[in-house]
Amino acid sequence: MNRQDDTSTGLPGPADLVTAAGIDHVRLVYDYLAAGDLDSCASLLHDGVVLELPGLPPVRGRTAVLHSPFGRGPSRARYEIDRVVGQDRSVVATGRRVGPGTGGQELRFVDLFTIADDGMVLACTRYYHAAP
Repeated sequence: MNRQDDTSTGLPGPADLVTAAGIDHVRLVYDYLAAGDLDSCASLLHDGVVLELPGLPPVRGRTAVLHSPFGRGPSRARYEIDRVVGQDRSVVATGRRVGPGTGGQELRFVDLFTIADDGMVLACTRYYHAAP
């Protein structure tokens, strides 16, 4: 059965539950990064996590991701998340990074996350808004 829910009970199926956990984990990633709590952030990342940031080579592995600009961004920078949506083990977050290192301006972004079978963040690709 490839359905994501069990129509006989109306309850969400395993894929929906994994996506729901992934949505929660993505929200927590931003909270932990803002608080500088890298250990808690690491607990939400899959061992084989892959991070792709614009203009940089892909970063592979939990430790490398936490030591990349994603994990060790400018101090006191914060993420203001506008929306987090998910489906089929993919989660999209839109928002702004504000604070030091942004040139006094908001950096608008879209992060596309892939969620592993265990609900951990398996991959993240970031896209920045660019003026036309």
